[in-house]
Amino acid sequence: MKFHFSTANQILFGSGTVNRVAPLAAERGSRPLVLTGGSPERVSGVMDALTAEKMKTTRYTVATEPTVDTALAAVRSARRAECDLVIGIGGGSVIDTGKAVAALITNSGRLEDYLEVIGSARPLAHRSAPYIAVPTTAGTGSEVTRNAVLGSPQHRVKVSMRSPFMLPDLAVIDPELTLSLPSAITAVTGLDAFTQLMEAFVSNQSNALTDGICREGLHRAARSLQRAYADGSDRSARENMCLASLFSGMALANAKLGAVHGIAGPLGGMISGAHGALCAALLPGVMETNIKALRKRAADSPLLARYDELAHILTRSTKARAEDGVAWVRNLCQALQVESLAQLGLSRADFPAVASKSQKASSMQGNPIRLTEEELLEILQMAF
Repeated sequence: MKFHFSTANQILFGSGTVNRVAPLAAERGSRPLVLTGGSPERVSGVMDALTAEKMKTTRYTVATEPTVDTALAAVRSARRAECDLVIGIGGGSVIDTGKAVAALITNSGRLEDYLEVIGSARPLAHRSAPYIAVPTTAGTGSEVTRNAVLGSPQHRVKVSMRSPFMLPDLAVIDPELTLSLPSAITAVTGLDAFTQLMEAFVSNQSNALTDGICREGLHRAARSLQRAYADGSDRSARENMCLASLFSGMALANAKLGAVHGIAGPLGGMISGAHGALCAALLPGVMETNIKALRKRAADSPLLARYDELAHILTRSTKARAEDGVAWVRNLCQALQVESLAQLGLSRADFPAVASKSQKASSMQGNPIRLTEEELLEILQMAF
């Protein structure tokens, strides 16, 4: 057995850990670019603490899912202010933008030079500037991954900037920051984390370490997501979902994902639905299609047994089969009021283009079995 595992340089987890951000930032620099989401008042305490540390802060707001232009504007702000570190406090959009900015503070050239698909995917020559990632949602696990996902409206696609040098220097996960999340955001971000755990668990590139992380994360998410959705003040459920999100980021960074993300990536560049919402809509259909394809074309694959184990975890029954896991997920999505792809803005006329782009997506490389274009179209129909 051989595998490689990497994650953020340091991880702080637990209630109240956000109070350590300012003093730890002061150890890393003096002129931070602070990226926040659309509700910056939620992090006013951190801003006050940075001021108390006599740091010269520059602030930039990432109010929507980031695009190439969003990242470029943030980079210009950082360079004008001669920032020497980056702090991202927000959801996955904020955290990803911060990774791109931190990388371009220390690396010359255009952002496009480093992007996959629409650029030349040029490797970073230098380690990113110190980056502190502080998630305020429990979904993407971006605080421990090595890539930043950016939309390109011009190309109608989402693309990644990716390098081991982009792993955050410090990830601070404070479950208290998620207590005020609305139920709808709790649902889609939580299902994003759940999907990442599930896809990494059945990935053809999983390993013993990611398997253990996924099992623990899946147990926690399965018992806590609906609780957090029903009662946002449930601190135990919020803590479990923050752990599930963290574990999902660790897993996806070290084992490939699969068809849910392979399809959601191109979709995200074509319609305005949030990434987590797209993943949630696709998840049951991808599970069903993968299981059918494995039974038909690779019945002896050990990854088919993974779907049985997944069903055991979700249903708490050792007698459950893979299909029972699919039914459990469908019921979960219904309970969390997951929207269909039609409700999220997809047209049937776009199905062929989505299927074609999906087959070329990097996430597809980890799917437990290669899916045909016909199977991809069936998934889109089930999610529609």
